Amino acid sequence: MTVATHALTIRPITGPEELDLFNRLPYVQNFEIGADLAEGRRHPSWMWVALDGDRLLARLSWWCRNSDVAPLLLDVLDVDDAADDVDRVETAEHLLRTASAATLPGGGTPPEYLRFVPAGWRRDPRDRRAVEERMAAVERNGGSLLVERLRFEWTPGGTAPRPGDRLRFRPIRDEEEILGLMVRALEGTLDAHDRADLGHSTAEQVAAENYADEFERYTTPREWWRIATLPDGEPVGFVLPARNDYHPMIGYIAVLPEHRGNGYVDDILAEGTRVLAEEGVERVRAATDKGNMPMARAFQRAGYATLSGVVNMDWQG
Repeated sequence: MTVATHALTIRPITGPEELDLFNRLPYVQNFEIGADLAEGRRHPSWMWVALDGDRLLARLSWWCRNSDVAPLLLDVLDVDDAADDVDRVETAEHLLRTASAATLPGGGTPPEYLRFVPAGWRRDPRDRRAVEERMAAVERNGGSLLVERLRFEWTPGGTAPRPGDRLRFRPIRDEEEILGLMVRALEGTLDAHDRADLGHSTAEQVAAENYADEFERYTTPREWWRIATLPDGEPVGFVLPARNDYHPMIGYIAVLPEHRGNGYVDDILAEGTRVLAEEGVERVRAATDKGNMPMARAFQRAGYATLSGVVNMDWQG
């Protein structure tokens, strides 16, 4: 017998005591959810479940940064992939619609949906079905695909990477300098988020928002941030090694438009990785849009392994 969607219990979890219930459905990020809840990046009122009696059929959670008061991302949306007695897409759609109506402010744009997926998810029928069902649930709620991304990871092995001798590296002088370089780097960008933002904002506004929303929040030393220059001091690009709440990472890397096509990205990435490696990190994470093949190839050349894909959907379109 098919379980009717209207017969399901849709509710937020009561608190940390229901974390085991919430984590009954598998996902690669499950191991982080408890710490997120304890440290304020998730709240019980943002973590919803769809139940058939005591059977968990679907779940979702929004996420925020520690200092945020509203959800920033919808980064968990799961349905029981083995449940053949329910319409899985309809169940996830109903859960998302119900939870959004109760959680998100009316009239606003819902937070972006982010899902870690296998890098080759379209090649495996089970992976493809799982990803497409979740995407369909978001689409039925008005979302659409923004971009697919690739996540990379570097781990130490032998000597730390070293840039070549074509460039010189120095710390940033001040916030004004890095903001100016970020503005210049937006020209011709392949980053889908930046391209979307540039459709309604100036490069100066986009750079300032990116800086305030992410880079300014890093608590790791600004001395790690490196400006790449030619021997005469002319800036070529920059890299922002950092650590977020989870991992050491390459937060931002860019080559300025007039210097692209010369292979400088390899040297700049090597410098950013070197900075973190010399801090003794166990891994370095990075990501780029799937369509940004020059950057993806640079990560691969630098010894970064492909960790996963990412699906990003939004409600802007």
